[in-house]
Amino acid sequence: MNKKLLTAIFGSVLMLAACGGDDDTAAPTGEDVEVVESQDAEKIAQGKCISCHGGNLEGQGNAPAINDVGSRLSQEEILNVILNGQGAMPPKIIEGAEAEVVAEWLSTKK
Repeated sequence: MNKKLLTAIFGSVLMLAACGGDDDTAAPTGEDVEVVESQDAEKIAQGKCISCHGGNLEGQGNAPAINDVGSRLSQEEILNVILNGQGAMPPKIIEGAEAEVVAEWLSTKK
Protein backbone atom coordinates (compact mmCIF):
# COMPACT_ATOMS: atom_id res chain seq x y z
CA MET A 1 0.00 0.00 0.00
CA ASN A 2 2.83 2.41 0.79
CA LYS A 3 4.40 1.86 -2.63
CA LYS A 4 1.13 2.79 -4.36
CA LEU A 5 0.77 5.92 -2.25
CA LEU A 6 4.37 6.98 -2.88
CA THR A 7 3.96 6.31 -6.60
CA ALA A 8 0.78 8.42 -6.71
CA ILE A 9 2.44 11.28 -4.83
CA PHE A 10 5.56 11.14 -6.98
CA GLY A 11 3.46 11.08 -10.16
CA SER A 12 1.43 14.07 -8.95
CA VAL A 13 4.57 16.03 -8.14
CA LEU A 14 6.02 15.33 -11.58
CA MET A 15 2.80 16.39 -13.29
CA LEU A 16 2.57 19.60 -11.29
CA ALA A 17 6.20 20.40 -11.98
CA ALA A 18 5.71 19.89 -15.71
CA CYS A 19 2.58 22.05 -15.82
CA GLY A 20 3.78 24.80 -13.53
CA GLY A 21 6.36 27.48 -13.96
CA ASP A 22 6.25 30.76 -15.74
CA ASP A 23 8.96 31.78 -18.16
CA ASP A 24 9.70 35.34 -17.01
CA THR A 25 12.62 35.62 -19.41
CA ALA A 26 10.42 35.55 -22.50
CA ALA A 27 10.18 38.80 -24.42
CA PRO A 28 6.83 40.55 -24.12
CA THR A 29 4.41 39.89 -26.96
CA GLY A 30 1.94 42.27 -28.54
CA GLU A 31 -0.53 41.52 -25.74
CA ASP A 32 2.06 42.58 -23.16
CA VAL A 33 2.88 45.93 -24.77
CA GLU A 34 0.19 47.74 -22.78
CA VAL A 35 1.66 46.40 -19.53
CA VAL A 36 5.18 47.52 -20.48
CA GLU A 37 3.92 50.93 -21.64
CA SER A 38 2.66 51.53 -18.14
CA GLN A 39 6.23 51.10 -16.88
CA ASP A 40 8.49 54.10 -16.76
CA ALA A 41 10.67 54.08 -19.89
CA GLU A 42 13.17 56.29 -18.10
CA LYS A 43 13.63 53.64 -15.39
CA ILE A 44 14.23 50.97 -18.03
CA ALA A 45 16.80 53.19 -19.75
CA GLN A 46 18.45 54.05 -16.44
CA GLY A 47 18.80 50.35 -15.68
CA LYS A 48 20.19 49.40 -19.07
CA CYS A 49 21.91 52.47 -20.57
CA ILE A 50 23.65 54.49 -17.84
CA SER A 51 26.57 52.13 -17.43
CA CYS A 52 27.82 53.14 -20.88
CA HIS A 53 26.04 56.39 -21.74
CA GLY A 54 26.35 58.04 -18.31
CA GLY A 55 23.91 58.84 -15.52
CA ASN A 56 22.29 61.67 -17.46
CA LEU A 57 22.80 59.91 -20.80
CA GLU A 58 25.36 62.60 -21.63
CA GLY A 59 27.81 60.09 -23.05
CA GLN A 60 31.10 58.86 -21.66
CA GLY A 61 34.14 57.19 -23.11
CA ASN A 62 33.28 55.68 -26.50
CA ALA A 63 29.52 55.79 -25.84
CA PRO A 64 27.85 58.81 -27.42
CA ALA A 65 25.44 61.16 -25.70
CA ILE A 66 21.86 60.01 -26.12
CA ASN A 67 20.22 62.75 -24.05
CA ASP A 68 19.39 64.51 -27.35
CA VAL A 69 19.24 61.50 -29.66
CA GLY A 70 15.71 62.37 -30.78
CA SER A 71 17.11 65.39 -32.63
CA ARG A 72 19.33 63.09 -34.71
CA LEU A 73 17.38 59.85 -35.10
CA SER A 74 13.73 58.91 -35.55
CA GLN A 75 11.97 56.52 -33.18
CA GLU A 76 12.37 53.72 -35.75
CA GLU A 77 16.08 54.41 -36.14
CA ILE A 78 16.57 54.41 -32.36
CA LEU A 79 14.70 51.10 -32.11
CA ASN A 80 16.91 49.69 -34.86
CA VAL A 81 20.05 50.65 -32.93
CA ILE A 82 18.66 49.13 -29.71
CA LEU A 83 17.76 45.87 -31.43
CA ASN A 84 20.69 45.51 -33.85
CA GLY A 85 23.46 47.42 -32.10
CA GLN A 86 25.75 49.98 -33.69
CA GLY A 87 29.46 50.56 -33.34
CA ALA A 88 30.57 49.24 -29.96
CA MET A 89 26.96 48.87 -28.73
CA PRO A 90 25.89 45.22 -28.71
CA PRO A 91 22.45 44.26 -30.01
CA LYS A 92 19.38 43.50 -27.91
CA ILE A 93 20.37 45.14 -24.64
CA ILE A 94 16.65 45.85 -24.40
CA GLU A 95 14.16 43.69 -26.28
CA GLY A 96 10.49 43.42 -27.15
CA ALA A 97 7.96 45.91 -25.90
CA GLU A 98 10.50 47.44 -23.50
CA ALA A 99 12.74 48.33 -26.46
CA GLU A 100 9.79 49.97 -28.22
CA VAL A 101 8.87 52.02 -25.14
CA VAL A 102 12.47 53.16 -24.60
CA ALA A 103 12.87 54.06 -28.29
CA GLU A 104 9.71 56.15 -28.12
CA TRP A 105 10.94 57.90 -24.96
CA LEU A 106 14.41 58.56 -26.39
CA SER A 107 12.88 59.96 -29.58
CA THR A 108 11.41 62.79 -27.49
CA LYS A 109 14.88 63.75 -26.25
CA LYS A 110 15.86 66.70 -28.44
